Amino acid sequence: VQPRGNERPDSQKDARSMSSAWAKYLAFGADPAEVESYKYPKKYLIGGNWKSNGTVGSVSKLVKGLNEAGPIPPWAEVVVGVPYVFIPEVLKTIRKDIAVGAQDCSATSYGAYTGEVPAEMLKEIGCTWVILGHSERRTNQKESSDLVVTKTKNALKAGLSVMFCVGETLEEREAGKIDAVVLDDHLGALLKGDFTEKDWDSIAVAYEPVWAIGTGVTASPEQAQEVHAKIRAWLSSKVSPAVASKVRIQYGGSMKGANAAGLLAQHDIDGGLIGGASLKTEFITGVAANCPKP
Repeated sequence: VQPRGNERPDSQKDARSMSSAWAKYLAFGADPAEVESYKYPKKYLIGGNWKSNGTVGSVSKLVKGLNEAGPIPPWAEVVVGVPYVFIPEVLKTIRKDIAVGAQDCSATSYGAYTGEVPAEMLKEIGCTWVILGHSERRTNQKESSDLVVTKTKNALKAGLSVMFCVGETLEEREAGKIDAVVLDDHLGALLKGDFTEKDWDSIAVAYEPVWAIGTGVTASPEQAQEVHAKIRAWLSSKVSPAVASKVRIQYGGSMKGANAAGLLAQHDIDGGLIGGASLKTEFITGVAANCPKP
């Protein structure tokens, strides 16, 4: 692969005079930024959930702000979950280092399913991710864990990656039911999906304590780490140690610029699923930028 606009230098003198970036280009056959990215195979996953927010004007302004918000560390992967109607425009206008996903998909494929949006359609227009099983859908749309797993299978089959949401309410936490809800019910349903190790490459687990979503109350880094460690141990025991080591576990309860660094510093927190703060430039400047270098 030749550098753009230049001939490959043949002499040792020319090679010594190249910038280190061009040396990387010649060594790897890729842009220097891409070479830097290759060093971090397990990146932090910073997902934004815009929920049912935005107008044509406000979404355009938000995308402009994110585009101008400064660099994203090469050890972070950033995705925005966009309302269906805005996905095509956001795909066309957002910076190339931010991926675009949807906030749900149907449990069905193409066909006579009025109002449903199958994963295949999302993939065809350019989405790469989908958020599934968010607590608001489990509560408001009465989605069961089995239904979320069916959607997950459809999404993976269509070529999408999945942020699979789990989490307990305040009442469940105070009743000592964290394990029963998060591990036995929400994650346990995944065992019925017969997912292969390759499938797990495309699944992230987003732990969202329901009592901390949109309330301004955040689990302490220690509280979040405790549950993330339980999830990791469950994955190791019920799926495999290899899957447990590579699956990214996101924290999803009111993470923002003010608390991101402390949460992301925890051993088993591999990113975040961000709600309100994803509608601001701090999504990049305060959250993604605070992912600690591995």
